[in-house]
Amino acid sequence: MKGHDEKVGVIYTTAAYLMWGVLPIYWKLLDEHAAMEILAHRIVWSFIFMLGLLVATKQIRLCGEQLVAMLKQPKLAGGVVASAFLISANWFIYIWAVNHGHIVEASLGYYINPLVSVLLGMVALKERLNIWQWVSFLLAFLGVCLITFQYGKFPWIALSLALTFGFYGLVKKLTTFESAIGLTFETMIATPLSLGYLIILYGHHHNMLSLSLWETVLLIGAGPATALPLLYFAKGAKRISLTMVGFLQYISPTISLLLGIFLFHETFTKTHFYAFSCIWCALIIFSFAKTKRMQQLHKHKSLES
Repeated sequence: MKGHDEKVGVIYTTAAYLMWGVLPIYWKLLDEHAAMEILAHRIVWSFIFMLGLLVATKQIRLCGEQLVAMLKQPKLAGGVVASAFLISANWFIYIWAVNHGHIVEASLGYYINPLVSVLLGMVALKERLNIWQWVSFLLAFLGVCLITFQYGKFPWIALSLALTFGFYGLVKKLTTFESAIGLTFETMIATPLSLGYLIILYGHHHNMLSLSLWETVLLIGAGPATALPLLYFAKGAKRISLTMVGFLQYISPTISLLLGIFLFHETFTKTHFYAFSCIWCALIIFSFAKTKRMQQLHKHKSLES
């Protein structure tokens, strides 16, 4: 039974990362629209999709109860507001990056993200790192420095994506909502502003009726395209070990990187290769440092010293 559960977990988690990996193709189909417009639709339709899902799965009453509980706890409500802001910022930066020819740099951000998350855990949650994890940080830092000094431009897209998603993960760790309800609350908080923006946009600058059927379908589909991988990830991650999640999470940025280079023909120089190689080595070391074998070895050495 345990083996079957783990297999199902791997399938769900892999499916989530595959979906995230090919999302650049989806956003490219909408590249004639501004990133803020796409983001507003993404938030509104995600909220509507999540409400429908909660009704279908008979969790709407639980959602209402948790909403009341959240409103009675300012700290919890503040955490949801913070997570809504962070995930919205992350979505905006990613959409903007994809539609302005920066998929390679965006993929770099999601390679760096696991390292940023652990660094935040160390600072905020007082988690300790072993020597191999420190080595992985130094290698990743070297990779970022290579790109920065070679091009004279700080990779702000990559680091913004890594930091917003890293802080989002940290805030989520401090809240206790079930994933579907948590995402519903986050999109609920951002929906009024998004709706207001769309009303102003279509009222003063565009006519919503001028959108083609294909564009309308794509904009509405941004909701399920956002929510489904998150829900699949939640279903999968609870069935498998964190180490397995750690290995699988590199599927998404790898697909995005390949799409950026081979499908959308973005620049990938020798400097990019050297920088990415440093980060890939860092991730290999980092991933193996989280395995039970490496942790036991580190613990044994610590006891000896």
